[in-house]
Amino acid sequence: MPIKNRFAEMHAEITGWRHHLHQHPELQFDVHETAAFVQNKLAEFGVDDITPGIGQTGVVGVISGKTNTSGRVIGLRADMDALPITEATGLEYASKSPGKMHACGHDGHTAMLLGAAKYLAETRNFDGTVVLIFQPAEEGGGGGREMVNDGMMERWKIDEVYGLHNAPGVDVGQFQIRPGALMASADEIFITVTGRGGHAAAPHEAIDPNLAAAHVLIALQSIASRNIDPLAHVVVSVCSLHSDNDATNVIPQSVRMGGTVRTLDEAVRAQVKDRIIALATATAQAYGCTADVVWVDGYPVTVNAAANTEYAADVARNVAGDVEDDTAPIMAAEDFSFMLNERPGAYIFLGNGGGATVHHPEYNFNDEAIPAGCSWFAEMVETRMPAT
Repeated sequence: MPIKNRFAEMHAEITGWRHHLHQHPELQFDVHETAAFVQNKLAEFGVDDITPGIGQTGVVGVISGKTNTSGRVIGLRADMDALPITEATGLEYASKSPGKMHACGHDGHTAMLLGAAKYLAETRNFDGTVVLIFQPAEEGGGGGREMVNDGMMERWKIDEVYGLHNAPGVDVGQFQIRPGALMASADEIFITVTGRGGHAAAPHEAIDPNLAAAHVLIALQSIASRNIDPLAHVVVSVCSLHSDNDATNVIPQSVRMGGTVRTLDEAVRAQVKDRIIALATATAQAYGCTADVVWVDGYPVTVNAAANTEYAADVARNVAGDVEDDTAPIMAAEDFSFMLNERPGAYIFLGNGGGATVHHPEYNFNDEAIPAGCSWFAEMVETRMPAT
C-alpha cells in the first residue's frame, strides 16, 4: 500500500491516541474531555487557529499552506462521540466508563484526522487553507447540523468538505465510495392509537386500540411494497409497541408505537411521510379509533457530489492502489449529510477488516487502517490544493 512514509513512522503514536480515546468514551454533546484532548494535540502540532465550542462542543482547527494563491478552503471532518453500549472486547485499553464505548470507530476517525493534522502542520505542502472539523453528537444528536447552524461553513469560508467512516467486512485499507446517495435519511415516527378502554371479558363495550394498532403496523408495510417505486430504497420499521397498561384483563385506552423510516431520495422521503399519516389515520378510524402521528425529522440522505466523489476516489487509488467507486448504498444514516447539503464534497468508506460490525459490544476499530486513513485525509488537501 503506497501510504505516506510519515504516517508509517507515526503509526504507533497515532495508535496511542486512539487507545486513549477508546478508554475514555463520551456521548453525544458531552464530549468535553475528548474535545480538550483534540485541542491540546492541535496546539502541540502548531495548528494556526483552534476554536472550541462550535456546535456546542465541536472543535475547529485551521492550517494555512505555504502559499494561498488559490484561495481555496478544504474541510476535513471526524466525529468524536461514542455509544451507550457496555464494551465486551476484553481489550487492555477497553472503556473505563461503564455503559459507554467507542462501538462505531469514532475514536479511530478522530485519531486519523489528528495524524493528518500533525503531518499537514509540519509540511504545509499545499496552496490554500485546511479546516479541521472535530464534530460531537453524530450518534443521534445531530452535531453536524449544529455545527452548520453555528455558521461554520461561512465563518471559515469552506469550499469543499470531506469525511470518512470505517467499514467492517471490507479489507483493511481498501476504500469504497459512490456518487449520489451513499447513505439513507433517518427519521423517527411515533403513532398513538386511542380507543376506549374496558374489561377484557367485555370487548364489545370497549374500542380496542390494540386491534387497530396491529392493523396500522401491518398497513405500514404496504408502503414499500405497494406505494413506492420498486427500484427505490425504503425501510419502514416499527420497533416498539406499548399499551398504556400491562394488565392481562384490561383493554387499554391507547397504544403507542415507534419506529424509523429510511430512504435514499428526498422526494421518496416526503412521499413515505404522507402515506404513513394517511394509512395510520384511516386504518385506526376503520376500527373506531384515532391515530396521532408524530414525524421527527432526522438526518437527511448523505449525497456525494459527482465531481468531488471522483476527486476522493482518485486520492483513494493513490493510497490503496484500487478503490470500489460504485459501491452499493446502505440504509444506515450519517449526519455528515448536513455538511454535504451546505457544500460540495464526498464521504468515503475505509476497510476495517474482519470482526464485529459497528454498534456491537465486541466491535473494535482496526489500528492497521490508520496509515491509509491519515494518508487519504492529507492527500485530499495536497491534491485539491497543490503547492505552487
